[in-house]
Amino acid sequence: MGKHYLPNLPQMEEMLREIGFSSIDDLFSDVPEGMVKEFDLPEGKSEYEVFTEMNEILSRNKTVLDMPSFLGAGAYFHYVPAHVKYLIERSEFLTAYTPYQPEISQGMLQALFEYQSMMAELYGLPVVNSSMYDWGSAIAEAALMTVRLHKGKRKRFVIPKALSPERKAVIRTYTRGAGLEIVEVPWDEKGRLDLEALKNVVEDAAGVYVEMSNFFGLVEENVREVGEIAHDAGAYFVVGADPTMLGIFEAPGELGADIAVGEASFLGSPMNFGGPRAGVFAVRNDRKLVRQMPGRIIGMTKDADGRRAFVMTLQTREQHIRRAKATSNICSNEALVAVASAIHLASLGPKGLRELGEVILKNTSYLRKRLSEVAEVPFDGLYFKDVPVRFDVPYDVIHERLLERGVHGGYYIGGHFPELGETALFAATETTRKEWVDGLIKALGEIIGEAEV
Repeated sequence: MGKHYLPNLPQMEEMLREIGFSSIDDLFSDVPEGMVKEFDLPEGKSEYEVFTEMNEILSRNKTVLDMPSFLGAGAYFHYVPAHVKYLIERSEFLTAYTPYQPEISQGMLQALFEYQSMMAELYGLPVVNSSMYDWGSAIAEAALMTVRLHKGKRKRFVIPKALSPERKAVIRTYTRGAGLEIVEVPWDEKGRLDLEALKNVVEDAAGVYVEMSNFFGLVEENVREVGEIAHDAGAYFVVGADPTMLGIFEAPGELGADIAVGEASFLGSPMNFGGPRAGVFAVRNDRKLVRQMPGRIIGMTKDADGRRAFVMTLQTREQHIRRAKATSNICSNEALVAVASAIHLASLGPKGLRELGEVILKNTSYLRKRLSEVAEVPFDGLYFKDVPVRFDVPYDVIHERLLERGVHGGYYIGGHFPELGETALFAATETTRKEWVDGLIKALGEIIGEAEV
C-alpha cells in the first residue's frame, strides 16, 4: 500500500513506541506469513474524476426498469407509491435511531406503534415487535426463542427442505453457537411439506417452521395440519408469510401459529441490491411468549397529565438492564424500513391489499400457464410469485441467451436442489406485464429450439 494512503503517518514512530513496538512488522508479527499483502493502488483522483468514473461503471447496470425481469426467489419488483419515499425522507424519520430515551421520540414511537398494529392485524397475532433484520433472522430468532421457551430441554428445530438456501444459511449461522439441531423435512410428490416425514422427526422438537408459500412458490395447503402435528408433539408452531399474500389468504394466527415471521420490506421499499430489509415478528398474547420475544415492543399509555403517550414497553436487549439475560443481541435499527412498510400498508388499506394479492396471483397463474407450454413445471398446485421450471437444456445457456435478447430470466436452483435438475424459479408480481410474459415465452421457444438443433 502506498504510504500516502496511511493516516497520521508523521506520528507512526511515536505511536509504535507508545504501544511497545519498534516497527510495523513487529506490530503485525502474529499474522501468518503470506497473509499480509501489498496493494498496487493507483494515485488518488479528484472528486469529479471519481464521480465520472463511478457513473460510467454504474451505467453498465440494467435494472428492472430497463428490461423485463423474472428474477424472484426472495427479492421482488414491487411498485412503491411515490409518497412513501417522500415521507420517509423527512428528517424526523430518516435520522431517527433506536430511541434510548423514548419519551422524547413520540413521533417515531407512534409510527412504529402503527406498524406493529397493522402487522398484528395482517398476521392475525396480537403482539408484534418493531422489526428484525430480515425474514431469515426472524426465523432464526424464532428458533432460539422456542428453545428458551422449553428452557433448553429441547434443541431441535424443524424446517422444510423447500426453504430459501439464504434463509437456511442464516438459521444455521445464528443457531450454531446455541447448539441447536436443524432438521430438514423433504417435500412430497406434490412439492409440499411431507406430513409423514414431519411426524418422524417432530418428537422432542422445540419448534416447527413452515412457509405459507414455500421456496418453489407453491402455496402450502396443509399449514393447519402441520401446526396440529407440531402441537401434538409439544412443539411451538412458527409460520412464515409474505405480507403481500395476506390480503387473500388466511393469516398465520388463524392457522394456529404461535409465532409468525415475514418480510416487511416487500411493502414500502425498493429492492436496493437486496437491502435494507426488516423482518416481521409476531406472537400470541401469551405472557411466556411475549417475555421471550427478541427486539423491542412499542406500547401506548398515558402521561402524568392523562394525555396519550407512547413508550418502549419491552426492550430486553443486552445494552439495557437485561444484560446476559437478554432475549437477543439485535441492535441495528430497521425502523425506517418498518415505517415505510406501515405507510405503504396504510395507503393500500384492506381493499387495496386484497387487490394487490389478487393481481399477483393472477399474474403468477398466467406466467405458470405460459411457461408450461415450453418447459416442465414439476409440481401441480397454486403458485404465488415464484414458479419452478425444469429445462432439458443447461439453464446457464438459456439465461445468457435471454440476456442477449434483453430479458432477465429466473433464479437457477439446480445447484441447491440437484434432484430437480436444470430448474430455475421465474417470478411475477403486480408489476409483471402480459407482453413481458409473452416475450419471455417467445424467446424461450427460440432458445430451446436452437439448442435442440
